[in-house]
Amino acid sequence: MLSAQRQDENPCRPRHFKPPPCAPVVTDSEASARLETCRMRLLFSAAAFVLIFVVIGLRLVDIALIPGAAAEPHIARVAPPPPVPARADIVDRNGRLLATMIDSPNLYADTRQIIDPREATRALLTVLPQLDAAKVYAALTSGKTFVYLQRHLTPRQQYDINRLGIPGFEFEPGTRRFYPLGDLAAHVVGYTDIDDNGRAGLEYDLNEELKNRSQPLQLSLDSRVQFVLRDELQKVVNNFTAKGAAGIVMNVRTGEIVAMVSLPDFDPNHPGAAERDVEPGHVNQAMFDKATLGDYELGSVMKIFNTAMVLDDGVSSMTSEYDASHSIHIGRFTISDYHGKHRWLSVPEIFIYSSNIGSAREALAAGAERQKAFLTRLGLLTPPKIQLHDVAMPHYPKDWREINVMTIAYGHGIAISPLACITGVAAIINGGILRPATLLKVPPGTDPPGVRVISARTSEEMRKLMRLVVEYGTARFAETPGYVVGGKTGTAEKNKHGRYELTTLVSTFVGAFPMNDPQYAVLALVDEPHGNKESHGYATAGWTVVPATGRIIERIAPLLGVAPVDESSPAIEQSLQISSLQGKRIEAY
Repeated sequence: MLSAQRQDENPCRPRHFKPPPCAPVVTDSEASARLETCRMRLLFSAAAFVLIFVVIGLRLVDIALIPGAAAEPHIARVAPPPPVPARADIVDRNGRLLATMIDSPNLYADTRQIIDPREATRALLTVLPQLDAAKVYAALTSGKTFVYLQRHLTPRQQYDINRLGIPGFEFEPGTRRFYPLGDLAAHVVGYTDIDDNGRAGLEYDLNEELKNRSQPLQLSLDSRVQFVLRDELQKVVNNFTAKGAAGIVMNVRTGEIVAMVSLPDFDPNHPGAAERDVEPGHVNQAMFDKATLGDYELGSVMKIFNTAMVLDDGVSSMTSEYDASHSIHIGRFTISDYHGKHRWLSVPEIFIYSSNIGSAREALAAGAERQKAFLTRLGLLTPPKIQLHDVAMPHYPKDWREINVMTIAYGHGIAISPLACITGVAAIINGGILRPATLLKVPPGTDPPGVRVISARTSEEMRKLMRLVVEYGTARFAETPGYVVGGKTGTAEKNKHGRYELTTLVSTFVGAFPMNDPQYAVLALVDEPHGNKESHGYATAGWTVVPATGRIIERIAPLLGVAPVDESSPAIEQSLQISSLQGKRIEAY
């Protein structure tokens, strides 16, 4: 029989449980003392926290505002490199982007993280096949913590390298210069090196300005006109298997270069590609700017200046006549006409028929000093002024003898650049004011400074003569209905090693429109063209660059806002009429 359970025993309590001793009784005075102690401890903790916060805050301010405060005396720290200045965009006259900066990271490697350098090299070359495998492998086994593998990656290249998943390949933020229109205006705009410093063109000549300006640099170029000029000149080069070509479109009222092309050209995004195939000692034709740096004997184009000289200086008038019935023999030289009329010719006829004999006699009447002074006045005996430093020095005789006077009259014995030529022609037809050429946009309504070089009357007479060359002379294929085109052709043999080679030509045409109120001049030059079936074997200007200029004017006039007119209207016909030729039959050239 179970014993009876004690009344005070809890069945759920462990058997060996002992109740705690009874808590001591706390008096009111003791409780008050304990409460005061807790309060003091809390105040002390709060004060310590505030003190620590203040110390940390002051230290942060110290580090942020006092140079060198964060540096430990035994640690050498390298200051961060200064920020690379932004390079301003280059835009055309309508705001079309020609050059800009884009993100372009650099690829580098921490070689300590490269697990298999040989495999890493092989994989990298699948993305960047232009790299040298031996050099990449040497870099990856160098043990360095930082070694460049490729600078200026494209977004696609960066993506593809990322996909390789190779530890140790890292990217450094970077930028590079980008030319959205490629080779369209390569010689004018130029290009930069790997560090974004200008190496050619305006990138070089305006390098510091582009580094220190925030607004885009706006050029006078019109990329639409540039495209047309390049397109038509490339056709001439292809059709006549020429060595190259050059072309310029200029606003004759402001001196603005609206388009300027030299062929062959290059892609400024990859300038190194144009260097690879150049033989040592040879001129890099792609990099050479024929429009500014080339100097050529331009042949009969120079008759524009010869005729303006004799008219402006009063040596001749529109009614003056010169004997062109037979060739001129002087020493061992003979001056003759290509398609001679074998008679006396008036000044307009000498110009229309491009008579070398008549031009030589005009120059003799003016004399060497007057000729030299006139060419100097038009800036043809000094390098032309423009924002580019690569401009040609003209070549002319040191001793200006009688034979030189005569040959210079029709473009032999003097070599100038296409830029110098069109700048002088602009002054001849714009009313007589010589303005320097510019590649920067002239604000609308601005009248650029210039100097008068011929009278307004001479300028008017020259416009009439240049119009007749397109109507009846050697430039009939330049006729563009509605645009009253005028101009002058020139075909010259190239002088090589002191001898003129009859089959090695430079063919040039300088045209302008509209001749009743000139706004634009166009120069087109083709270097060493060869005749073809369509030209009946001829490679002269009338068959090569003259038709191209007509097409150029037809395409660019609407872009430039030049509206076509009725060329047969009495007002236009009267403005271009030469009184001395009224009632006189003009023979076609």
